[in-house]
Amino acid sequence: MFAAGYLLGTTGDDGATVTAGGGEFATSSEAPTVTGGSEPTDSATSEPTTAPSNSSATTVPGPPPQFSDLPPVVVTELPPEAIDTLELIASGGPFPFDRDGLTFQNREGLLPDHPRGHYREYTVITPGASTRGARRVVAGADGELYYTEDHYASFREIVIED
Repeated sequence: MFAAGYLLGTTGDDGATVTAGGGEFATSSEAPTVTGGSEPTDSATSEPTTAPSNSSATTVPGPPPQFSDLPPVVVTELPPEAIDTLELIASGGPFPFDRDGLTFQNREGLLPDHPRGHYREYTVITPGASTRGARRVVAGADGELYYTEDHYASFREIVIED
C-alpha cells in the first residue's frame, strides 16, 4: 500500500508492517531499471546463439537508500508503538500530540546537515508515560527516517532490511 509518500506493506507470515519512503513533504526516488537484450551472435551464421529475451525495460524494486552513516535499525525491530507512528506519518495523522509534525531543528547535529524545515519530528508513545516520553521518529524531506529512544541523544536510521 502506498500512502502519503510512504510505502506500507507486510513481510512474512507474521504480517509485520514495513515502511519506506518519504512523507508528503518528500520527493520520491527512481527505482533501478533492468533492460533485456539478446545474447551475442555467432559471427559465422549471424544467428543468435540463444533466443532473444524481452527487450522492454523492467522496473526492479530495490531497498531504499541509507541516507546517513548512523547505525541502522530494521523497521521490523522497532517497538510496536514506533510502527504505529510510522503508519500515522504515512496516513497524514491525526497525531496524538500537538507538537507532532513540527520542524525538528537538529540542534544536536547528529543527523545529516540540511536546511531548517528538512526534518519533522513525531512522538512514539511510551506505554505508561504521563508525558510524550523520550521516543521519537524524525522524518526527512528526502524520505529518510530516524528513530531515537533517548530524546535525541542518539539516533538510528530506519531501514527496510539489513
